[in-house]
Amino acid sequence: MRTLQGRYVDFWQVTGDALDFALDSLAIRKPGLHERLMELYRTLAAFPEVFDVLLALRKSGFATAILSNGSPAMLEAAVAGAGLGGLFDAVLSADAVGAFKTHPKVYQYALDQLGVAASAVSFQSSNGWDAYAASDFGMRVVWCNRCGQQRERLPGSPDHEIRTLAELPALLLRS
Repeated sequence: MRTLQGRYVDFWQVTGDALDFALDSLAIRKPGLHERLMELYRTLAAFPEVFDVLLALRKSGFATAILSNGSPAMLEAAVAGAGLGGLFDAVLSADAVGAFKTHPKVYQYALDQLGVAASAVSFQSSNGWDAYAASDFGMRVVWCNRCGQQRERLPGSPDHEIRTLAELPALLLRS
């Protein structure tokens, strides 16, 4: 909504605002809870298969990158906290363009930074809205639908749907 309004603030601020809204909505007033929960957000663990999948992709010659709405500081902390340092060729934040995904300029930013065409990208997301938007933008998309969510009713459509990233290397090597 901030992107649509032209009122961009970084994702750390959006996350804090959303947490405050949730706490207020539930009438939760615990001193220090906001700060503790925000700090936990910096140290989220990766799913168990992620490290091995990234290693397999890199060994197979694939370049790897993150494109996230997260702020650069959030991404740096997340990559380090999950033990994934050195496994990405690029870590890209929507912050660089002052808009959030699903705005096309975020996806274009990634293409510009990576020096590739949309059709050369295999874009993975666990967020249906992001998978559909990247597909609509022209990327080849694999939606990691871990929870069996309903398909979105948005423009675009993922090329493949998987339940775990462990399925990804074989899928990409076949295509």
